[in-house]
Amino acid sequence: MKTIAIYPGSFDPITNGHIDLIHRACKLFDEVIIAITQNANKTSLLPIDQRIEAVKASITSISNTRVLAFNSLLVNFAEDHNAQIIIRGLRAVSDFEYEFQLSGMNKRLNPRIETLFMTPSEEFANISSSLVREIFSLGGDISAFVPKPVETILHSSSTK
Repeated sequence: MKTIAIYPGSFDPITNGHIDLIHRACKLFDEVIIAITQNANKTSLLPIDQRIEAVKASITSISNTRVLAFNSLLVNFAEDHNAQIIIRGLRAVSDFEYEFQLSGMNKRLNPRIETLFMTPSEEFANISSSLVREIFSLGGDISAFVPKPVETILHSSSTK
């Protein structure tokens, strides 16, 4: 049986830290689905179709991935795609409490799906999409924090 993991998020935008986790997860699982959702609690910088485009363009060298949008309960999406694992990134202790609650709720909703917490490599530990959005909105250089295709998409979308 194929082991499928889901790495969910808004990826608005996807960062080098996200890419780091995807590369590492792809070594552990047969397939990793990058599941992009619209977070109702956040104002998006990019529409979901551009986020999908940005993610796909950023992971062309990784063959065992799929990029899909979803707008449902994560555990239902996982079940629909035969995934057994949900990957969640933890950058700091402050992330843990929320992620721990989310993991517990997902386990209650579907006990067959496990959550795997992964920490980014040290050089990516302080990168977040929200910080990248802020730096970008203030005209700062984001090239060290996002893949080149993301930087290109962000700059082209801001000139429209």
